[in-house]
Amino acid sequence: MAAYLCPPAVIHGEHAVETSQIVAEVRDRHPDAAWAPRIDGIAASTGIETRGWMLPLEAAVAPGGAGGLRAVGVGPAQEALERDGFSRPEAERVIAALEALPTPQTVRERTAPAWEAVRSYGERAARGALQIAGLDAADVDCLITSHSTTPALPGLDVALANRLSLRDDTLLLPATQWACIAGTRSLALAADLVAADPDRVVLVVISEALSTTYQPADDTLESLIVRLLFADTAVAVVVTGRERPESVLRVDSAWHHTLPGTQDLHRLDTREDGTHFVMDRRGPRAVQETVTAMWEWLRVRYQDDAEAWHPDVLLAHPGGTRVLEYMEQTMPESWPSGLLDHSRQSYASGNRGGAAVFDIMRRAHDAGQSPGSRAVLFAAAPGLTATALEGQWL
Repeated sequence: MAAYLCPPAVIHGEHAVETSQIVAEVRDRHPDAAWAPRIDGIAASTGIETRGWMLPLEAAVAPGGAGGLRAVGVGPAQEALERDGFSRPEAERVIAALEALPTPQTVRERTAPAWEAVRSYGERAARGALQIAGLDAADVDCLITSHSTTPALPGLDVALANRLSLRDDTLLLPATQWACIAGTRSLALAADLVAADPDRVVLVVISEALSTTYQPADDTLESLIVRLLFADTAVAVVVTGRERPESVLRVDSAWHHTLPGTQDLHRLDTREDGTHFVMDRRGPRAVQETVTAMWEWLRVRYQDDAEAWHPDVLLAHPGGTRVLEYMEQTMPESWPSGLLDHSRQSYASGNRGGAAVFDIMRRAHDAGQSPGSRAVLFAAAPGLTATALEGQWL
């Protein structure tokens, strides 16, 4: 199954959003929330001081463009008031006051600018990955894309095919619902494609504006955590079936796992005011079960190894620091410490969803990962589903 990866291109959100800004905005909007007295401690527990967004915080918290009578309209409201005995001037004053009330943004108001940003960032990442690999757009035989937080049809695949001027026979494979496993699962798919045709060149592009899930009106503890966690990132990588001078990682095997009965634990919920990321407190424990299954896959795969096998680097996106801690606690005692250092460094500036594994891989590459290092890539996503890869640094 050998597939060769060039270093990924990573484009971080260019608008720095400080945790202190989010805390101030939420505290001002929800002063009476049950968790309000603990907000500083909750924010500190994430370990994130700043994250990059494709759009500024002001864009997420701005009111909608329509007034308070968006649902019924000005005309019907005025007629109703006059029927109830209001004079026309009185009715007009009431209408003016209602129209001045701030209302949440609509789905379109939230999604349209983010979708344009996702396409722009995705294009920049794609061009960067091709440049890193020493290839042109004309060399791409297959394009795999993922963007879960900005649903669109046609999607990022068609947008990039046009923006990059890909060949008209380039195979386009959009995967808009992979979410947090987009990094590992796209690489597993790319590995299968190049195994079938070693001369095939696959370009993977993941562009996520997770900040679109920032919903100012939500007052649950889970919504507060969502506000604090997510970052926006676009990433891209070139995968080939033959080693190139630019190749840095060889993928040798893949593993997939779905945990039955967990489809409602984490999910995206689209409402009138946009996309909401719904979290369940049972989620981390369920993700831990996928980690345990992944350990078993590695144990069986290397049970006949003459020496005690262990990875030299673990590029993991299990959704949060609690599961990273669980991974460290459940590793075999003989494994070296520090395997998750690059994962923790990535989390320190936000949860990047499907783009996370590529960001972590880039950090390992930039840190000078030694040739011959054994690597494991892991990610878990709403579903709950997981994909892991195993290979070697070149």
